[in-house]
Amino acid sequence: MDLMEKLTILADSAKYDAACTSSGANRPGKTVTAGCCHSFSADGRCISLLKVLMTNQCIYDCKYCVNRAGNDCRRTAFTPEELAELTLEFYRRNYIEGLFLSSGVIRSPDYTMEQMIQALQLLRGQHNFRGYIHAKIIPGASPELVQRLGLLADRISINVELPSEQSLRRLAPQKKREAIFSPMKQICQEARQNRQALAVYRKAQQFAPAGQATQMIIGASPETDYQIITLAAAMYGKYGLKRVFYSAYLPAVEDALLPALDVKPPLLREHRLYQADWLMRQYGFRAEEILSPEAPNFNPYLDPKCNWAVNHLQEFPVDVNAAALEDLLRVPGIGPTSARRIVTARRNGQLGLAELKRIGVVLKRAQYFLSAADRPASARPDQELIVRALIDPKIYSFGMEQLSLFPDTQGSRPLPTARDVRSITEAVEETVLCLASSL
Repeated sequence: MDLMEKLTILADSAKYDAACTSSGANRPGKTVTAGCCHSFSADGRCISLLKVLMTNQCIYDCKYCVNRAGNDCRRTAFTPEELAELTLEFYRRNYIEGLFLSSGVIRSPDYTMEQMIQALQLLRGQHNFRGYIHAKIIPGASPELVQRLGLLADRISINVELPSEQSLRRLAPQKKREAIFSPMKQICQEARQNRQALAVYRKAQQFAPAGQATQMIIGASPETDYQIITLAAAMYGKYGLKRVFYSAYLPAVEDALLPALDVKPPLLREHRLYQADWLMRQYGFRAEEILSPEAPNFNPYLDPKCNWAVNHLQEFPVDVNAAALEDLLRVPGIGPTSARRIVTARRNGQLGLAELKRIGVVLKRAQYFLSAADRPASARPDQELIVRALIDPKIYSFGMEQLSLFPDTQGSRPLPTARDVRSITEAVEETVLCLASSL
């Protein structure tokens, strides 16, 4: 099998990993696109990566994985020399700016990691490759190999895969929770020690300077949204993760323990999880503020921040000329950048709606939750009015196609009322229970 045929197979096998933002994107003027994807570097730049597996052979039989041992598919593997050669050729031709490397488990976790490390050593040492590298840790690999990989890659990650230990035992019985979280803890400790070493000696070798990440599959198991974001918040706090990626389950393989192949991927749910994740990382929200055991699933009509606001109208309106930064961040339509601009601009005088608009505040949402120099605080507005004004028609249509909770019986779908929004949690819970009973 020639190198390009291997690339086609192993790039296709890697497309289900969500730790890059897109895969297979065409680039104008380029003739080779197999395995090219877009991701973001530590400084926020959008970069093109070669996203491949070292091998799609695997001794594990995870029920949800297209590369599982029991699935009938074409198998192949790169040698370390082949992968290094391919990466360099793409890099020299400006197809890519780096490498995203994962792998199936061949022979054992340690053997697989050794193959990956050998390829990266060829790139970094022999060929002096200085492009971005994101490498996946194989669960169960020895701590020594984890440490070696961290010194070669810019970012390393190990996938949680499923949000609970119970689901992991049912759908990936050969993977152990301890084999996933032990490397996470080690990476966190190694990164802390490396920062201390760099403070003393700035030429010390860096350990995973872009940090670590993980991925969870959403929709293959019956956990609630509250369980998922609570786990994500715990990992951010305990292991210092840079990102948690949420991957809507794509029914690519058939198994009695999985949703049927004709079930649509829960893309709206994935979208809501990313919105909630952003609130926790950038806006200071806690997981238990966004969702709770009593209301454990997202509202498909409203984004998490708007949903929180309409259910906490007693916290509003917020005076933009006096409120603290953390209070401004709670207002829908005000983000971290515009909140900082407000704090700076109000030192020179009172701010009105016109000034807020120039600063970048989205008044279409924010106007219901703030007071300004030319908009004094008034009686709390009607919740019905606010809900109908905040619903995004595009998201509304998207949500209906995903969940089909409010069927179209008259040929057109009116926007839901506040009563619909308040009752949506019960409908979503019924959907989750139906999924749980089918697994």
